[in-house]
Amino acid sequence: MLRLRRAAGALVAVVIGIALVTLALLLLVAGRPKIPDRLAGAAVIVQAPESHTPADPFPPTIPWPGTRAEEMSKRLSGLPGVAAAVADRSFYAQAVIDGRPAQDAVQGHGWSSARLGGVRLVTGEPPRQPGDVVVDESLGLQPGAAITLLTAKGPVPHTVTGLADRPDYLVPDDVAAQLAPGVRAIGLVLTPGTDAGSVAAAARGIVGAAGTVLTGDARGALEPREDARTRWIGMQVLTGVAALAGFVTVFVVASTFAFTVAQRRRELGLLRAVGATPRQVRRMVYGEALLVGGAGAVLGAITGAAVAPLVGRLLIDAGFEPATYEIRYHPLPILGGLLLGPLVALAGAWAAARRAARVRPLEALREAAVEQRPMGRLRWITGASLVAVGVALAIGAAGSDDAQDGATFALYAAMALVTGMVAVAPAVIPLVVRLWRLPVRAGGGAIGLLVREGALTSARRTASTAAPVLLTVAFAVLVSGMVRTSTAAYAAGRQADVAAGRVLVPDRTPGLSDAAVTAVSGAAILPTTAFGADLRALSGLGVDPAAFAQADRSARVIMGGLDGLRDPDTVVVTESAHLQPGAACPVTFADGRQIALRVVGVVADGSIRGDLLMSRDMVRRHDPSALTSAVYLDREVPAGTGARVIDVRTWAAEADSAEDHLVWLFTLMLIGVSAGYGAIAVANTLLMAAQGRASDLRVVRLAGATRRQVAGYVAAESALVVAIGAVLGGLVAFGALLAVRAGLSEQTGAEVPLVVPWPVIAGVVGLCLMLALVAGALPTRRMLRAPALRLSQADL
Repeated sequence: MLRLRRAAGALVAVVIGIALVTLALLLLVAGRPKIPDRLAGAAVIVQAPESHTPADPFPPTIPWPGTRAEEMSKRLSGLPGVAAAVADRSFYAQAVIDGRPAQDAVQGHGWSSARLGGVRLVTGEPPRQPGDVVVDESLGLQPGAAITLLTAKGPVPHTVTGLADRPDYLVPDDVAAQLAPGVRAIGLVLTPGTDAGSVAAAARGIVGAAGTVLTGDARGALEPREDARTRWIGMQVLTGVAALAGFVTVFVVASTFAFTVAQRRRELGLLRAVGATPRQVRRMVYGEALLVGGAGAVLGAITGAAVAPLVGRLLIDAGFEPATYEIRYHPLPILGGLLLGPLVALAGAWAAARRAARVRPLEALREAAVEQRPMGRLRWITGASLVAVGVALAIGAAGSDDAQDGATFALYAAMALVTGMVAVAPAVIPLVVRLWRLPVRAGGGAIGLLVREGALTSARRTASTAAPVLLTVAFAVLVSGMVRTSTAAYAAGRQADVAAGRVLVPDRTPGLSDAAVTAVSGAAILPTTAFGADLRALSGLGVDPAAFAQADRSARVIMGGLDGLRDPDTVVVTESAHLQPGAACPVTFADGRQIALRVVGVVADGSIRGDLLMSRDMVRRHDPSALTSAVYLDREVPAGTGARVIDVRTWAAEADSAEDHLVWLFTLMLIGVSAGYGAIAVANTLLMAAQGRASDLRVVRLAGATRRQVAGYVAAESALVVAIGAVLGGLVAFGALLAVRAGLSEQTGAEVPLVVPWPVIAGVVGLCLMLALVAGALPTRRMLRAPALRLSQADL
């Protein structure tokens, strides 16, 4: 059976892999939408109709006009068991402290919405007139105190009339109706003992197709879009880590078992000589794999479950999950990890078991363990097929006009190329080894020749030891290079699109208020979400047409022009809208009103960062809480409250800084997973190789080599393995990166420079080299302590 030291590497790989998979599954299960606390007191909620967004997994709801929402609320409040039906209104509000916006932006709501979340008035009175506000008691204010709230209009002084036990700003309902004229949800507060199901059924009869009635956990659909998007990003991270963990676990286990079988050829030959059939040999290897997989699954599942709460908190701190994220244990993820362990081990041992079954009885009688066929026919076919698939996927990445699809193609291409390169490595390694030379110094020539010829003679063994380095370098370089190249490409594209030297951007706020915008001169961009007649969510940009045309170089007008936006109720659409100038374009705005806009121009798809161009005044009229994203300045000006002035290059780099930060953290996680596995595999394979080379080292000592020369021989062999893996892994990564760069050039319409992550390359290769030297030196040092002439008959 498999010796413990031989099984250690595979066992550790399975333990870590199953721990990561179990952890990811637990975190994924915990990632279900949570009911917002401020709506938890409404047992039944009527939600506005959903839109659809092909490129966005979180479609916003289409608001009702205020008058219709109030009418529905009155009808719903008459249902038996309904104590109150409240139209919930939300708008942007942020406290200004010491002249600067508070760190966290908090939504404002009408006072009636307090009933939906069970908000308790700790002291003071409800707000009754414009300028009154109820704030969170944690702010440390008292009733009668003055506070400045930053809204879409700008800083507005308010008087605190009461303190509540929740982090909200509550204003009179008529003030909330002015700031948020559209309503997206109506909450029903029930009397004690009322059945929510019966009320929901009656509410559906009133609402019909005009909305969706939600109860129980389904109310999680009302989770803020920002939290839902953050949760979705976290799910993508966890899915990617789990997939990579599964792939690398199979890879490492396969490499370990392949190396073990190669070292046990004489043992397997003896088994065949005493009557063992190929089937029995395969069963033995599969039994060892099941033993390793079962033990690793138990340890991995326990480890993953134990660290899940800690990792959940880290995900919240890193921004991959919202603050409402909570870990809950479920049996299915743990059971999945327990079942996956043996399956992964069997998948990794499949090729090794087939190879072991082909060992002939004469292998036991051979004096030297010389490889007979480094490359079999099946290996050639498999390797060539995987390389071909990888090249095809790389071409797909290069021709993709979607960034996410291109990245996915590139990652799959790297997986296929890595696996294919490992398969054909015994044929490629001799070409690499012949280019390698050791520096000529005292005694170095003979040792270098010995290392070189040993690698050429045992190409399969060299390939098995170099495979983990290949995997580690390929994925680390690909993922980090892909992120850095795409980040630089998009930043350069944004910078080239703007004909301005300075940009006014938000400072500690989600956007710029009207007060900050009117204090400067330039092209302001006021984004809003509108909805087409087909219920599709559209990204609208409110602009001044003359200033926008002068500051934005990217907009390519195909028909009509931007000047027509000066007329009321006009719009400029993209080509994909399939509308001509003069056609009607029905649009529903944030206030719930539907207006048939007249098309005055058509621009090329992708030339504006939205679907519609409208006048800024029209956007503000229908969306009182919209915030300006940026102002392209035409002169140097001081910034107002909640704003700062930066150069256009800094703006281009910071435009997606939050998303880039999350992506880079994701990248580091993927690199950590692949590098961690690579470290395990490098150390394990070289330790096993050193244990199996004891007789070779004794022969070298008998031939007259000193201890220092033997140690140098082992170190040179380890360095050669790392060099081979780094070269082959770098070829795979750079091939995929070139495909990514070509795809980005196609998307941006400009030449994209390839950003080579040299620090990552140096760090990963250095880590592999250090582990390889340590893994080779430790057993060599122990073996050198034995008498040099203690040779077995096999050594002679």
